[in-house]
Amino acid sequence: MKVCLLYAEKDWDNTGHYFEENAVIQDLGLKTIFQAASKEIELEDGKVKQVREADPYIQEVMKKVMMVPLHTKEEIRYRQEILKDCLKRETFICQLYQLSTEILARWDKLGRRGNQRTSAGNSTGSLITEAHVLNLFVTGLSELKALFAGEAEAFQAEGVLNFYERLCQEFSEELETNLRKVLKDISFFANEKEHGEITTKLVEKPRIVFGCSMGDGLKPDAFRLEAVSTQLRKHRAPDSTIGRAQEYFNALSGDAFSIRKEEALSTQAVRMEHRVVRHLMLCCTPFMDAFRSFFDQLRFQAAFYRGAITLKHYMERFHIHACFPKVGKCGDLRFAELRELVMGIEQRIEPVGNTCVIEDKMLLIVTGANQGGKSTFLRSIGIAQVMLQSGLMVAAEEFESGIFPSVFTHFTRREDSEMNSGRLDEELGRMSGIVDHLDAKSLVLLNESFASTTEKEGSVIAYDIVRALKEAGVKVLTVTHLLSFAQRMYEESARGECSGVEFLTALRMENGRRTFKMIRHAPELTSFGLDLYEELIGH
Repeated sequence: MKVCLLYAEKDWDNTGHYFEENAVIQDLGLKTIFQAASKEIELEDGKVKQVREADPYIQEVMKKVMMVPLHTKEEIRYRQEILKDCLKRETFICQLYQLSTEILARWDKLGRRGNQRTSAGNSTGSLITEAHVLNLFVTGLSELKALFAGEAEAFQAEGVLNFYERLCQEFSEELETNLRKVLKDISFFANEKEHGEITTKLVEKPRIVFGCSMGDGLKPDAFRLEAVSTQLRKHRAPDSTIGRAQEYFNALSGDAFSIRKEEALSTQAVRMEHRVVRHLMLCCTPFMDAFRSFFDQLRFQAAFYRGAITLKHYMERFHIHACFPKVGKCGDLRFAELRELVMGIEQRIEPVGNTCVIEDKMLLIVTGANQGGKSTFLRSIGIAQVMLQSGLMVAAEEFESGIFPSVFTHFTRREDSEMNSGRLDEELGRMSGIVDHLDAKSLVLLNESFASTTEKEGSVIAYDIVRALKEAGVKVLTVTHLLSFAQRMYEESARGECSGVEFLTALRMENGRRTFKMIRHAPELTSFGLDLYEELIGH
């Protein structure tokens, strides 16, 4: 059975990752978001009571899911609607994650080994284990149905409702009743106690009935299994007085006999019990196969929504607005009070928000004063874009952008001992890798790219690359101190030689104070580095 809480018609398959996802994670600081999502916040009277230790599994799930973008508006809406239901029923999604985790933990104790099946081994031990796994599946699914039934009327998301409907169909009451009967019938072979352990005065004994037809010479033919059941009988020690009396009367009966003293018959009886149980377990194979990967998928997908809820709590904790983003045209970018979520989490502050409306523009160039918040602004857009394409809420009052299944980041890196060449060569090498993997719906974020060489040379390189990307239909958002490049692009745009370009600059007050706000403005011919120098001298 499919879970389908992340996609409408399929389960998670871990394919379709961003190219160079480690670079995207590093440049946008997404590791902080993965970690935050894994640390559940416990609230009391609207205030943080405690932050629990990180759950490594949720952290890994958030990384995997966020690095595989959704491709359509419908896919994003599907996941958003489920998240809305989860936000209304936080306790439910926590219980769903906890239940699936506990079931898998119990399965692990039973020696889970991939897709192990009863038919793979005929030993008594493996058969007993498979019977315990069957009992685990039946019990777990029953608990899952009960959990959903208590909340069924509260759900509105198509994905959640369809999941519950499939669960009720594929694990119907009739099927559950039949499976529980099988488990009860074979409890003589595998019960919840250690096999063969006698802890009470009652023991479980098999009752196996065979039927047959009579052939030539009154020989029995065409044996068939008629019934199997487990009966509770009083335990009589073989050497006790009553035990010996039972043996004596059985010996006098014409239609009954004891096999205790007949080793060959005893061995054959054990084999018969084993074969009967194996036959019944093989009849349950379709059910077992249908649900072998179910609980793994359920835990994985529930973990994502549990992490998404925790991220919402983090935004509330630092007074950061959260919204469900909208999907628009690729050339549009609209947002209100967009904040850099990673900064808020790491520094435990409410970051400065930015508001912007950009329409029909595939190139954004951001210039302005040093330490003016330009890189933070670019990261806030990149983080929001990744979260939008994951079906998550975004740290803004409003956010709208197109869908870009291919997101690339090219941020300046510090030189280190592992570099085999100069910084410019390293930057050009990374850019070459990006160019090799561009497609029709790509978004490239450039942060201080090509600043490792002279302003003149860097401007030429930036101009050639950015113009080529734009002409190829790639959306580019760039923060730059290469003023010659920015000025040249502005002049060409003003003359109509290059359309679809937006220019923003970091707002700086007359006294040099940085507001960390971005405004529409022509590129300035200085980065106001003297402001920082005077500030340092003043201190």
